[in-house]
Amino acid sequence: MGRWSVKSWIANADRLSPWPQAKVVVAGLGTSGFAAADGLIDLGARVLVLDDSASDTNAEKAKVLEMLDAEVRLGPGATAELPEDVDLVVTSPGWLPSAPLLTQARLRGIPIWGEVELAWRMSLPDRQVPWLAVTGTNGKTTTVGMLESMLTAAGLTTSAVGNVGRPIIEAVLDEVSYDVLAVELSSFQLHWTNSLSLHSAAVLNIAPDHLEWYADRAGWPTGISDPMSAYAADKALIYERVQQSCVYNVADPATERLVENAEVVEGARAIGFTLGVPGPSMLGVVDDVLVDRAFISQRHDSAVEIAKVADVVPNAPHNIANALAAGALARSFGVPPQAVAQGLQRLRFGDHRIQTIAERNGVRYVDDSKATNPHAAAASLAAFDSVVWVAGGQAKGTSFDELVTQVGDKLRAVVVLGVDREVIAAAIRRHAPEVPLLVIESGDHGAMRQAVQWAASRASSGDVVLLAPGCASKDMYSDYAARGDDFAAAVAELTG
Repeated sequence: MGRWSVKSWIANADRLSPWPQAKVVVAGLGTSGFAAADGLIDLGARVLVLDDSASDTNAEKAKVLEMLDAEVRLGPGATAELPEDVDLVVTSPGWLPSAPLLTQARLRGIPIWGEVELAWRMSLPDRQVPWLAVTGTNGKTTTVGMLESMLTAAGLTTSAVGNVGRPIIEAVLDEVSYDVLAVELSSFQLHWTNSLSLHSAAVLNIAPDHLEWYADRAGWPTGISDPMSAYAADKALIYERVQQSCVYNVADPATERLVENAEVVEGARAIGFTLGVPGPSMLGVVDDVLVDRAFISQRHDSAVEIAKVADVVPNAPHNIANALAAGALARSFGVPPQAVAQGLQRLRFGDHRIQTIAERNGVRYVDDSKATNPHAAAASLAAFDSVVWVAGGQAKGTSFDELVTQVGDKLRAVVVLGVDREVIAAAIRRHAPEVPLLVIESGDHGAMRQAVQWAASRASSGDVVLLAPGCASKDMYSDYAARGDDFAAAVAELTG
């Protein structure tokens, strides 16, 4: 079958399309790449996987895929050239749009999808399960966890998938008959989508992050003039073709603007969430109670309780906002109020999310290593009144000026470490010059011990020593969890 025949259907392909006619390149053999290749093999496509890394992990994955009749090429230069006879490229989400392989595909008019787009196509037309999806700069994983717990409490068969760790394709191919999926989507994943039509979707917030990825103009949509706008445009894709509810953050007007500009299915509603008293078609907080004024018939003059603030653990303001967003998505799917409360009551998150790890001499030591950008760090700092702040790592092209301006009055002292420590230190010197500051030049793991010891010496009873780095971790650690563990170990070594 010729290339033109495949071109005639590939743009609108679904699970029942004639996939054996198509040759598909999977770019990257990470978690999503392996799942995409496996799914395409299941459809009968001819699959070629390319990855420049020939690591032991990739070699093991390659053996499995080759046993299933895929072709795999690993090692330096494997992704330099796109073969001539390719009908579709499925890319890993972290790949820059300017990568040679993707540039060649674009120039030749070959469609480029991500694993999320492929999973959506594979669910159509006969395996479609409603998706309740979440994106935003911060809080995605927490909100999806809350949502999954609420759906489960309502007796629904569900799974948390997507950027949360489990590829969506695995759920699509699963023998389990899901009622609904709780889906976390990053901006990178959304960038490579073009046909999603979700049941409901939420954008939690929009703040500078990953701007180094968006410095690549090759990925900017038409009419976009700067990296932040390109980032927001990718987030906005989650609202396109939404069928029921577009959930936005009342405190972040940018999210509401994304809803206003979205092309949704007729009848879809805009649903706000707020930490204040909600208006009609909103969820909010009244007297330490989370209430719904959106999914009830008398929403113009009444509200229904869906949970108590005490049900949200930890009940820092940004986490209450996450619970309201999750509650809005759950309610859009018909989850009863009591199941929202039960889902929150049953849920306990893992480590490194505003986790109190010790209290010594009246000083709390809190690990929020998951706060990997300035917006997340600002939310963490907002939860406390007097803080000795431990920060630093990979700033990813972001600025800390707005953060320091907002929270400077909370800071008793600041210690910074990591590759971009001077980015934060400079913001402190500009906007809070009176705050004691230590810049740790060392880049080894002893730096955290030094940071904690100095922070402890500056803290008084009632203060919080807070690890909220505002930065990624891979300059010094394997991931944010390893960084949090190092902080906890340093705290454990304190005496007194």
